[in-house]
Amino acid sequence: MYCNQCQETAMGKGCTVKGVCGKTADVANLQDLLVSLIKELSEMAIRLREKGEDMPGVNKFITDGLFMTITNVNFDKQRFITKIEEALLIKEKIANKLIAAGAIDEDARSMRELLTYGLKGLAAYCEHAANLGFEETEIYAFMQESLAAAKNENLSVGELTDRVLKCGSMGVKAMALLDKANTSTFGNPEITKVNIGVRNNPAILISGHDLLDLQELLIQTQETGVDVYTHCEMLPAHYYPAFKKFSHFAGNYGNAWWKQVQEFEKFNGPILFTTNCLVPPLQFASYSNRVYTTGSAGFSGFPHIEDRLNGKPKDFTKIIEHAKTCKAPIEIEKGNIIGGFAHAQVSDLVDKVVDAVKSGAIRKFIVMAGCDGRMKNREYYTNFAEKLPKDTVILTAGCAKYRYNKLPLGDIGGIPRVLDAGQCNDSYSLVVIALKLKEIFLLNDVNDLPIAYNIAWYEQKAVIVLLALLSLGIKNIHLGTTLPGFLSPNVVKILVENFGIAKIGAVEDDVELFLK
Repeated sequence: MYCNQCQETAMGKGCTVKGVCGKTADVANLQDLLVSLIKELSEMAIRLREKGEDMPGVNKFITDGLFMTITNVNFDKQRFITKIEEALLIKEKIANKLIAAGAIDEDARSMRELLTYGLKGLAAYCEHAANLGFEETEIYAFMQESLAAAKNENLSVGELTDRVLKCGSMGVKAMALLDKANTSTFGNPEITKVNIGVRNNPAILISGHDLLDLQELLIQTQETGVDVYTHCEMLPAHYYPAFKKFSHFAGNYGNAWWKQVQEFEKFNGPILFTTNCLVPPLQFASYSNRVYTTGSAGFSGFPHIEDRLNGKPKDFTKIIEHAKTCKAPIEIEKGNIIGGFAHAQVSDLVDKVVDAVKSGAIRKFIVMAGCDGRMKNREYYTNFAEKLPKDTVILTAGCAKYRYNKLPLGDIGGIPRVLDAGQCNDSYSLVVIALKLKEIFLLNDVNDLPIAYNIAWYEQKAVIVLLALLSLGIKNIHLGTTLPGFLSPNVVKILVENFGIAKIGAVEDDVELFLK
């Protein structure tokens, strides 16, 4: 806390631990947040008044809210939380009134949201790289400047569009940085068959994206009799050489994130979430007492494994001891899935790939990167993959691959028809592959390659992947299963006219379109 608003303030400077008045740090911080929101509400109320409208109740709310923060008036933490929640609701109502009154440019607001969501995805990749000791001040500076820009309502749609595209360029840099961090630390991914069955030992299931968490967990579970399985976006860890030395690194369990509510019941052992992909369990889920979080992940009631201190690894003792008391996982499927087709590995195969393209054995590559989701219309991607002719190859990264990576799609002259580069951030590999092919085929424009883009989006990391592709000049990307709800009609028009962005359609129609 820092409070210097009364005469008794510590040493005449400011109270930093607890107020001399008796105010605790959490109450002081909540008061600061409330005042900040009141300032925003005041600014919005002025703009609404300039349009000849008023918002009933706002004047009294602002007055009461300010009075509550005066010294020795209110020390009740919950009262301030309630007041902050009320402020957020009022903010939303005023915003809607400003839009209706024409006081807010909906297109500029849409661009600011697109920028903000791109920055969220950018932050995810920067955090993973930073955990491995790789950081770039330029990216941090851009994030901070852009967050400030996202609050600046004086910027035009054109100025915001330029910054959105620069966000995409920074996304490419961040993904390149994370690629360097991962490959420097764990080696270049290799073509690998990953077991999807189970063993007879108790086990821990690790989900999310943080490879350093996985490495530390594997080290600490050695010689304990506890196996480790990956889930969802952690699957590509099996492709890295550094993890192959661990004999208890058993395989991958389950499918995309949204199936966890059913699949975790059968795993029997504890589950560790290192990042996103966490779904709140159903009320009576038996696995609820077996879930742990770490890093940015969290859920009320789940034990949280604290961050590293003084350069020491995280302590996974609690989850390991818990695992020892559990039964082995119940098998839900058998077999293997293949992956590890990151840019270094594909570069080794490039002559074979080029020959297949030149001979006509490969007619087209279809990039199907991005996210999976629980909505029934996501079956589109499975059906699309099945309908593609046998002279096409799917390039994928992210959890979208779970819609088709277990289909018997075969190969073309030994080249699998599904080439999995890895996690969502490994979409960078797909970009490197495309640029390499452009160079080999002596093309001036990456859009002249026999590559089409059918991207599935769900959350903000897919947004930064999309912006990265746009910043590289890649056009005619199809996006599904729906266009983002935060895009205004005019912003959609800008994306369509400048980049050829389109929605997905019927499977058969899209297959025909993509093969033209």
